[in-house]
Amino acid sequence: MNTKEISVRNDSIIKKFIEDFSMDKKPIEVSFRKLLPEIKNIDRFTHLIHTYPAKLLVHIPYFFLNNSFFSKKNDNVLDPFNGSGTVLLESILSNRNAFGADANPLARLIAEVKVSKLDTKQLSVIAKKVVTAARKYKRSSSPDVVNCDYWFPARTQKQLAKLLTAINKIEDEPVKKFMLVSFSNCVKKVSYADPRVSVPVKLNPKRYENGSKEKKKIQERLKHLEGVDVFEKFTTIANENIERFQKFEKAPINGNRAKIISTDARSLSVGLKRKVLLKDESIQLVITSPPYAGAQKYIRASSLNLGWTQLAKVAELIPLDKKNIGRENYTKAEINISKTGIAEADTLIESIFAIKPERAQIVCNYLLEMKEALNEMVRVLKKDGFLVLIVGNNKVCNKEFNTQDYFTEYLVGRGLKLQFKLIDDIQSYGLMTKRNKTADIISREWILVFKK
Repeated sequence: MNTKEISVRNDSIIKKFIEDFSMDKKPIEVSFRKLLPEIKNIDRFTHLIHTYPAKLLVHIPYFFLNNSFFSKKNDNVLDPFNGSGTVLLESILSNRNAFGADANPLARLIAEVKVSKLDTKQLSVIAKKVVTAARKYKRSSSPDVVNCDYWFPARTQKQLAKLLTAINKIEDEPVKKFMLVSFSNCVKKVSYADPRVSVPVKLNPKRYENGSKEKKKIQERLKHLEGVDVFEKFTTIANENIERFQKFEKAPINGNRAKIISTDARSLSVGLKRKVLLKDESIQLVITSPPYAGAQKYIRASSLNLGWTQLAKVAELIPLDKKNIGRENYTKAEINISKTGIAEADTLIESIFAIKPERAQIVCNYLLEMKEALNEMVRVLKKDGFLVLIVGNNKVCNKEFNTQDYFTEYLVGRGLKLQFKLIDDIQSYGLMTKRNKTADIISREWILVFKK
C-alpha cells in the first residue's frame, strides 16, 4: 500500500471506531499489530538505536499519525512524555512537526539523536577513529558511576573510560551525541546487570539449582563478561546504528523537524533552558504514553547509562528521580495525602492509606501531578485538536487502580469530548511492574482519544 492508501484505510477505521463507540460507549478490542500488517519489523529506521524501558509500540503512533482525520501534513504534534522518541520519529516520518519533553536526560539524548539527519559516511570514519584512539590510551579516568565496581569488571571499566575520553574529544556535536548514544547502549551490555530486566539486577548463579540450564547460562555469561572486548562491542553497536541511519537518510521527511522543548510535562516551554511557555492552542495532536503510577523506575533503570555518559552524577540521581511523575521514593515525612478531586480515586486512596500509607502517597501524588500535565496538554491543544493517551491500569495493595477511568473523568470535566476507547493486549512492552506483593503486572493497554 502507498501512503495515500494507508491514510484512506486508517481514516475509515477511525470513523468506524467513533461510530461503534457512540453506540454503547464500550471500549473496543483491537490488535494494532493485526490492524497494520505493513509494519512487519519494529527495527524501523532509527527506533532501535538504544534500549529503553516501556517503549511505546511503534504501531500506535504510526496509526494515529498516518491519516487525515486527526492531523494534516506539517501540523504540530506533541509528546510531553517522549521517552526515547517513538512519537517524535513517527511524526516526522508522516510529515508532521514534533515537539517532545522528558525529565530523563538520557531519554532526551536518545530522542534527539534518533530524529537527527546525519552523514553516515562521516559517522563510519569517526567511529573507527574513536576506537583506534581509545585503544592507544594508556589510562583514562572513569566518570562518577553508581557502584561502578559492583556492576563492571575492572578491565571493562578501563576500556569504557578510554572510549568515553575519545568520544568527548569529537568536536562535531551531532556526531558526538550519536557516538555517545551508541556508547550508552553498550554500557549495560558489558555490565553484570541481567539483560532481561530494565532496572539493574546483578546476575547471580546462586539463585538457581546446581546443574540447571539457567545456572549454567548465567555462569557462561559472567565468564564472557570478564573477557569482553568493549571496543569490539561498541564498534558492532555503532555500525548497526549507522545502518539504521542509512535507511533514515532515504526517508522522505521533506523538511519536517522534531525538537525536544522541555524537561517537564507540567510546564511546556518553547525550548530547553527557556522560560517562555509554548503558545496556547499551538498543537493539533498530542500523542503520549504517560508513566504509570509507581510502575517504572526510569532513573534507576538508566542510572548506569547516566553515569557513564556524564549526564548525571551519583549525587544527582535522587533529585533527578524526584522530577519524574510516577516516582516511588517518598520519605515518611513526605507522606501527606490530599484530595485529587476524582471521587472514585479519592475513595481508593483512602482505603490504600489504611493498608500502606506510602503506597497511597505514591498514587495520590501521581494523580495530582498528572492533572497538572493534562492541564498543560489541554492548554496547548488547538480547538478541534485531538489528544491520544496510552495508559494502563494496575493494582495497588491488590486494589484496582483504574487510571484510564480517572483520566477520562478529569478530561471530560475539562470540556474535552471522548471520541473512543481502545484496548490492546501488551506483548513484551518491557513493563516490569511486579516488584512486590502489592503491585501487579500491567497486561493491557488502553488508548483514550479525546477532542477539544
